[in-house]
Amino acid sequence: MAKVRKSSSSRAKSTAHHKAKSKKNKGLLEKTPQRGGVELVDPLVQAQMKLYEEAMGLFHQQKFQRAKQELERVVAGPSKELADRARTHLRITEQRMKPTADQNPRSPEDHYQRGVAMMNLGRWDEARESLEKARKLAPKADHVHYALAALDCLTGEADSALANLKIAIELRSANRYHARNDEDFNFLQEDPRFTELLYPEKEGYSG
Repeated sequence: MAKVRKSSSSRAKSTAHHKAKSKKNKGLLEKTPQRGGVELVDPLVQAQMKLYEEAMGLFHQQKFQRAKQELERVVAGPSKELADRARTHLRITEQRMKPTADQNPRSPEDHYQRGVAMMNLGRWDEARESLEKARKLAPKADHVHYALAALDCLTGEADSALANLKIAIELRSANRYHARNDEDFNFLQEDPRFTELLYPEKEGYSG
């Protein structure tokens, strides 16, 4: 049986359709995964994104010294967009790390902010002085007690840390959950009193 031959115009249309379909499929395959508008196909960019997210977590916890170190690493990464974002937050971080002694802090929040800034600089005595002033002016401010508890951990004072953390939790129960994931309290990880304070639901389950 003779085969039906396609006309030259039909073959041309078929070829053009095939090329267009192949081009479309290629475009779908080459579509780059993104997060927040940043392309993540490059493993180096993925690592840069992870660093950026860690840095922002530290930034929001007001751990500015560590946030600054992470942001500086992000700036050196391959993604220009991520580097630009990091530079913006780096400037804010450096501004917040500056001591506020020259501004003559007066309100509880002024003293608290200065205390946190001194903690980030590792100037424990000045940090404690400012936080104690903040607590005296605002004895019901849970974040001040929480900061003092963190400072106590950093200076190795377990009893005082537990006492301050207990007050912070009594004033605001959400502090219990913050402390569970806060690296500043690693000093207390092996202390059973710390476990009882953070996980009261486990009490009485030992036997």
